[in-house]
Amino acid sequence: MKERLITGLTVVLLAGVAGAQETNLYWGDTHLHSSYSPDAYLMQNRSADPDTAYRYAKGYPVIHPYHRARIQIETPLDFLVLSDHGEFMGVVPMILQGDPRVASTETGGRYVQMAAEGREIEVFGELIAQINGVIPVSQDLNSPEISSSVWSEIMDAADRHYEPGKFTAFMGWEWSSTPQGQNLHRVVVMKGDKSNGEQFIPYTSLDSNRPEDLWTWLKATAEKTGADFLAIPHNSNISGGLMFPLVDSDGNAVDAEYAKLRMRWEPVVEMTQIKGDSETHPRLSPNDEFADYETYEHLIAVEGIEAPSMFSDGFLGSLSDADRALIEAQEERIVQNGDYARTALMRGLVLEDRVGENPYKFGMIGSTDSHTAMASAEENNFHGKMAIDSTPETKAEDIIPGTPGWDMGAAGLAAVWATENTREGIFDAMQRKEAYATTGPRIELRFFGGWDFRNRDARARDIASVGYDKGVPMGGDLTAGPDGKAPSFLIRAVKDPVGGNLDRVQVIKGFLDDDGMPQEKVYDVALSDNRKAGPDGKVPPVGNTVDVGTGNYINRIGDADLAVVWTDPDFDAGKRAFYYVRVLQIPTPRHTLFDAIALGIPAEETGQPATIQERAYSSPIWYTP
Repeated sequence: MKERLITGLTVVLLAGVAGAQETNLYWGDTHLHSSYSPDAYLMQNRSADPDTAYRYAKGYPVIHPYHRARIQIETPLDFLVLSDHGEFMGVVPMILQGDPRVASTETGGRYVQMAAEGREIEVFGELIAQINGVIPVSQDLNSPEISSSVWSEIMDAADRHYEPGKFTAFMGWEWSSTPQGQNLHRVVVMKGDKSNGEQFIPYTSLDSNRPEDLWTWLKATAEKTGADFLAIPHNSNISGGLMFPLVDSDGNAVDAEYAKLRMRWEPVVEMTQIKGDSETHPRLSPNDEFADYETYEHLIAVEGIEAPSMFSDGFLGSLSDADRALIEAQEERIVQNGDYARTALMRGLVLEDRVGENPYKFGMIGSTDSHTAMASAEENNFHGKMAIDSTPETKAEDIIPGTPGWDMGAAGLAAVWATENTREGIFDAMQRKEAYATTGPRIELRFFGGWDFRNRDARARDIASVGYDKGVPMGGDLTAGPDGKAPSFLIRAVKDPVGGNLDRVQVIKGFLDDDGMPQEKVYDVALSDNRKAGPDGKVPPVGNTVDVGTGNYINRIGDADLAVVWTDPDFDAGKRAFYYVRVLQIPTPRHTLFDAIALGIPAEETGQPATIQERAYSSPIWYTP
């Protein structure tokens, strides 16, 4: 097993943590599926179960469920949330194995027979249609008896692999609300153990597809069990504008109570994962030259279903004209403000101005959403989203209709600055938003805001101690400072020890203009190779050392670390604002280039670029007058 030297600094935490305890940087995946998820199993993950997921994350070799090769993560994780879909959790393996728990039910018996006849995809189609609300839910398969037995197995696996101080295994699941094929999914993470978890059955979108009902259930269950929870929205990029709305599920304007309830349970958002990046979109941020990163525009209404069969007679029963039109409409992808994190953060400023509370005051994390049980965010060690699209040959196919595996990204990772590697320590770090996202590399990032930082602070040996002493960390708040002063920000980014050098550090600012309208601005605050912006304000590209013939690159461009104190030159003390950091690597090979080389085809035949600029996103710091 390879060991990685983490360059993270141990710091004295003076804000938000009792007793001035030390914090360290921990890496993990908060969104991973095993064979217990219906779609994972039907997409040929028949053997990579929860134990396999934990073993892979810990660095042990495992057998891939599709091609049966022995595989291993390059660098082990510090923590993992196994988040199998709560809807019909564990049911599909039971169907295909003829388990009496489902075979004895009316619906389950029918599905067992269909599977025996080779009609597995039709079984999957009906299950997805139930989750999406296209056809009624089969309550005999959604029984407490089936759900509780599977949930117990999942909790047992987490407890087996939990090693406090060394590796943290969280208990969790995915609430998979998909109204009209639009993604409102949340990963639910529990701070607690089996003694807490055995007091409930995971709440699913079959109970309700309204986020407000999920939050209400979390509150009641926390009070009942003594556990705590957080819910992590993901793939807002394919939510059809619903993830960060201006109205609630009943169509009423978002108010202060909605905002407080949402922020109690959803302190962080998944910025990046296999199904694309959710920071922003070029149509929403036309002046941001780096906005078009791993842009993914496929909705999920037909995930796992052969498109022509979707509309064939009898496939999903009798579809009404309205249902048919709805499904067909999902093929037309319309980017909306409610789809992306940056515009959501700006909406939060507007709403706070209007209703007194901010429903979108969230931090950032990344995760994979792999359904192979392999938390693989490494470009040269990427095993696909589904088991069946894990090889160069199968990634070329539309395993998910209209979505070849090459459209998927090898992303991402969750980074937290926590007091200890335990369920309590990591959960609390996410809750206070002292966390950040990367697209896969282990870029170390510190970000502090305050009123008294000086240029020399960027050269401090222990930059974090200075940051905590003079300001607040990422996820924190600044209020009115000394008259005439603008906030300053202490930032340090360090390259992945085994990855590419850094291109630049940027600060993204969102603010309200004189008319109370949200605006954004991107600042280049630290540049590698002593580059300077030209008269037009644009920075020359860092260059590209990737050899498309071999997939090799050389760190002869870029810098190993970048540190800076930056003061907002456009600060208006009377206007709300947020700031977050985006760190860019130099170009490195995308996983599609490695596949193209293996297949002996030009990289452009994958339909994706040969190189990418991986990145990290900090949680914001907010300024409130």
